Amino acid sequence: MTIDDPNAEFREPELAINRVYTKKGDTGSTRLVGGQKVSKAELRIETYGTVDELNSFIGAARQTIAEQHPGVDFSDLSNTLLRVQPELFNLGSVLATLPEDVGESMPRIRKAEVEALETSIDFYNEHLPPLRSFVLPGGTRLNVELHQCRTICRRAERILVALTEESEVDELSIAYLNRLSDALFVWSRWAAVKAEVGEVLWEPNKAASTSQ
Repeated sequence: MTIDDPNAEFREPELAINRVYTKKGDTGSTRLVGGQKVSKAELRIETYGTVDELNSFIGAARQTIAEQHPGVDFSDLSNTLLRVQPELFNLGSVLATLPEDVGESMPRIRKAEVEALETSIDFYNEHLPPLRSFVLPGGTRLNVELHQCRTICRRAERILVALTEESEVDELSIAYLNRLSDALFVWSRWAAVKAEVGEVLWEPNKAASTSQ
């Protein structure tokens, strides 16, 4: 088994969290998976912190499906989002590890995760009308929350690209975030169509200076 084995299983977590606070980070530092002590202001920390933020917003979108759309079949999308959440945690795990400390069973993003997003994008996009303008967030809470996820995903991608300028980063990690942001855009559109709510389109002449 090698680090590139697409069928190798990741190791299960080996941790026991008995205390929520340790006070070790009170001076503004934290430790990476390999034990290295670093500043919380470091770009690597900002990167996986933003991935964590994205994960929480995706969880909120799933909860909105459960609470606000009981009469609409969003089960497939909900299951897809549920699959994305551990993938994001896997991404955060490897980002919290220096390249030299990444082992063969370390959770991370593989080609299969990127391809699964591409398959999902193609599937949902087939059920959407062609766009005649840019889309604005609105129509339903789920649509807005998926747009929020999309913008956070783009931010995570930008920070990750910046990290590549100072450290080695697996290209699949960048590809995954790039594809996920595209998927979130398509899912947000589909959510509005599925709920039979019209999409909010960009109309430049609705601005204060041009509207009558």
